Amino acid sequence: MAMHRRHAGTPTDHPPDPWAGGRPDPGDGRQPDPWADLHPARPTDAPAAALAQALLAAEAGYPVIPLTRSKLPALRSPHRGHPEVPPCRGACGRLGHGIHDARTDPLAVRRMFAAAPWATGYGIACGRPPHHLIGIDLDTKNGADGLTALRFLAEQHDFPIPPTVTVLTPSGGRHLWFTGPASLPVSNSVGRLAPGIDVRGAGGYLVGPGSLTTHGRYVRAPDAPHRPAPVPGTLLTLLTAPPPPAHRESLYGVPPQPAAALIRFVRASPPGQRNARLFWAACRAEESGLGQELAARLTEAARHTGLSTEEARATIASAARRR
Repeated sequence: MAMHRRHAGTPTDHPPDPWAGGRPDPGDGRQPDPWADLHPARPTDAPAAALAQALLAAEAGYPVIPLTRSKLPALRSPHRGHPEVPPCRGACGRLGHGIHDARTDPLAVRRMFAAAPWATGYGIACGRPPHHLIGIDLDTKNGADGLTALRFLAEQHDFPIPPTVTVLTPSGGRHLWFTGPASLPVSNSVGRLAPGIDVRGAGGYLVGPGSLTTHGRYVRAPDAPHRPAPVPGTLLTLLTAPPPPAHRESLYGVPPQPAAALIRFVRASPPGQRNARLFWAACRAEESGLGQELAARLTEAARHTGLSTEEARATIASAARRR
C-alpha cells in the first residue's frame, strides 16, 4: 500500500506554519502552537481572536474571509437587490462576494474584519494556491458516522488515510485537510462519497480552527500534524470521478454498498471499533434493502471480532429500527 509522500526541502521552503507557532524562538528553536493553547474567548473578545487567528492562517498561505457565528460570510453582497448577470465575483472592487473575497494579504484581511466587526470566526478557501486545500468533513449528526465511512472506503479501495491537519467541530465531527494538485480541482459535495462525508473543494471553504460559532469553537486536534498531507491518489480519483447514477431503491440517493465489502469491513474491525463498524455496516445494508438477508452474515462477522451473538444482534436491530 503506497504511503503519502513527505514534504521535501528545508523549513524555509514552506510558508510560515500557524499550527507550528509562527515565528522562530532563537532560544531553543521550538515554537508554541497558538491553536492548541487557545482559551475560550468571551463574546467581546471573539472578534479580536478571530482576526488574530485569521492573520496567522493568511501568513501561512491560506486565503481567509470573516465568518459570522452561523458560519456564513460576514459581509453582505454589495449587489443585494440588484443581482449582477453574470454574478460578480469581486471585479467591482467592493467587499461582500463571499469566498471570492478570500485573501492572504494581511492588509486585505484587516480591511475585511474591520468592515465586519461582528465576525467571530474565519473561513479558509479551498482549492486555492499555494495549498489547493481539500477538506473532508466527517459528520456525526443524524446518526451518521463519517469517520467509519471513510475507513470503509479506504479498506474497500486500498488506500491509506495519512495523518494530516485535523480540526474538531463542536458537533463531534472532524475536518481532515489535504493538499491537492493544481491541475485537478475537486468539487464540493454532500454525502456523495458516503453518508456522513462532505467534501469542500474549489469554491468552498472550511471553518478555521479557533473560530467561535453558535454551537461552540472549532479547535485543531492536538495530536495532528501541523501541515496538511497530500491527498492519497486513489481518494483523489474517487473525489474527481463523475457522480454515480441514482439508485431508486436506495435511501437518500446512496448507492448500495457491496455486500461482501461490508462483511469484510466488519470482520476486520480492530478493538474499539467493533460495534461502530457493525452498526454502520448494518445501516448500509438496511439502506440497500438487504438488512434481513445480511443479518446472519453480519452477526457471524461480528462474532469473528469477539462480539457475542447477543451484542451483535442488538446492534443490528438498532440499525434496523433507525430506518
